[in-house]
Amino acid sequence: MVQTSAMSASEREAPPEGVAAALCEAMNAHDIDRFVSLFAPDYDSRQPAHPDRAFVGSDQVRANWSAVFAGVPDFRAELVATASEADTLWSEWRWRGTHEDGSPLDMAGVIVGGVKDGKLAWARLYIEPVESRGEGIDAAVRQMSGRDRSRGSA
Repeated sequence: MVQTSAMSASEREAPPEGVAAALCEAMNAHDIDRFVSLFAPDYDSRQPAHPDRAFVGSDQVRANWSAVFAGVPDFRAELVATASEADTLWSEWRWRGTHEDGSPLDMAGVIVGGVKDGKLAWARLYIEPVESRGEGIDAAVRQMSGRDRSRGSA
């Protein structure tokens, strides 16, 4: 007989949403061992907007997030929304905290990943710093359309 009282709510949920909830719980607890246990040993990470950040392996997950937890002592993750189809998970995140130097961390975005055997096997991360003092949509469209020559666009 399985005892469920010792299991967290996210562990009782069906994957893959349960994996996202467990990741969020581990991040907010700064529990690096629990966090890394939710990744396959050969986890494949890609960031399409930053291709040079790609890596394979849960050892790199441990190194990356150990540095984040040390450098942002009050790091907090908010799991905004999740959806899944078969073994594919879509999750929206907001990450906040304060760096050791006092500067704010504020990132938001989406992670699309694959869950196999209750672990994240692969993911594509679309997480970016929140731009709170941008120039607005008109400036963004000018840059995207190539009409903003001040930013080096053609």
